[in-house]
Amino acid sequence: MAKITTAQFKKGNFIEFRSEPNQILDFQFVNPGKGSAFVRAKLKSLKSGKVIEFTYKSGESVEELPINTREMQYLYKEGDSYVFMDNFSYEQYNIAESLLADFIKYLKPNDTYQVLVFGDDAVGVRFPKKVWLKVTEADDGAKGNTATGATKTVVVETGAVITVPLFIKEGDVIGIDPETGSYLERG
Repeated sequence: MAKITTAQFKKGNFIEFRSEPNQILDFQFVNPGKGSAFVRAKLKSLKSGKVIEFTYKSGESVEELPINTREMQYLYKEGDSYVFMDNFSYEQYNIAESLLADFIKYLKPNDTYQVLVFGDDAVGVRFPKKVWLKVTEADDGAKGNTATGATKTVVVETGAVITVPLFIKEGDVIGIDPETGSYLERG
């Protein structure tokens, strides 16, 4: 394992924090007028899924963890975990529901995802910037004043409820940002 300093922090880096693997979600360098500079980091535990904030002294060293990314196919939900299969070795990995957070709403069986592996354990999923899902339920939008970009809600094939423009109909395939849950475009 390599050591990195707070000056080398990047969003998405994996570091050891309190003897557990964590991912840096966000960080901010702060240089107050009086006193020492520091880095405030938002960390997500890869074991529990909890997010905490921690303050490091500027220049402090931490262990960077070797997290591998593997292409895996999502198979099914089993209890409180989700089962993925490695596309090359056919090994199956369980990922706890708490590690997937809100992304669960966009998981489609048989689709391939980039799964983060630490040692022998799958510890998370790197979601694409856009997921394509079919609209399964859509009401007709209310006609009238549409100059303000009127919207309606629809249900997609995974059960997620998305706010979309009025022209989206049942059967359309739409692009969704899984981080925000917002509509991006029609396919």
